[in-house]
Amino acid sequence: MASLHYMKGSPKIAYEREGSGPLVVFMHGIGGNRGNWTDQLAYFGRRYCAVAWDARGYGASDDSPTTLKFTDYADDLRRLLDHLGARKAHVVGLSMGGMIAQDFHARYADRIATLALVDTNLGMGMQPEEFKREFLARRLTPLEQGMTPKDTAAQNAKALVSPRTPDELVAKLRASLSALRTEPYKQAVRAILSTDFRASNKSIKVPTIVIVGEDDPLTTPAQADALAATISGAEKAVIEHAGHLSNLEQADRFNAVLGAFLDRHADAASRVN
Repeated sequence: MASLHYMKGSPKIAYEREGSGPLVVFMHGIGGNRGNWTDQLAYFGRRYCAVAWDARGYGASDDSPTTLKFTDYADDLRRLLDHLGARKAHVVGLSMGGMIAQDFHARYADRIATLALVDTNLGMGMQPEEFKREFLARRLTPLEQGMTPKDTAAQNAKALVSPRTPDELVAKLRASLSALRTEPYKQAVRAILSTDFRASNKSIKVPTIVIVGEDDPLTTPAQADALAATISGAEKAVIEHAGHLSNLEQADRFNAVLGAFLDRHADAASRVN
């Protein structure tokens, strides 16, 4: 059973962990929290030390004490590995979490055993201006008009997942989106627009897998192809009948794909007991 812990310092970071063994860290997307990885903690906690965090400004973690810079997340991940006494970790990131993982490699490559980049892309800074305007408008305009994340959660949840996703999973995602705190979320939305990993990904040498939902409307399979093409030797897997939250929508298939990859490289990560 996963247990909740806190990493001290500024900001304080909350994380859940289950099991012991090689360390694997799961990072949620811009509308998520550690609860998005419940199925993965249970599955991988049988043979790994499986950890899922709340990024700063999310869940039970503190808000950023200063205006958020995207690179703050990578610094927090380094702190988390230090806190756990781990030199290297298997790093799994979904959407914004996948961008954090790419940024972490660019700055702390020696702390990574493997990378799993899930329903993510090469960064938002390289996207067309029309895409960025639409991204900002969809997420910030309602909030600037006085609405709360809870007010927009139902609409945003349905827009992210495959139309074949069961209602109970859509409800779980809606709850995650409803839990967002307005100001930290707005800072995250603005910070993510600075990301562009086309150049830095050329230096990735660790084993890497790119995973994408077949029906992902946000970070599409075509974007996953472009991402994988920047990383020498990267594997790619498509999760059928899944949208942008492939680990939630098709947990069994996702766990099997990621598990087969991690098990081939398990001992490259530090063991945490």
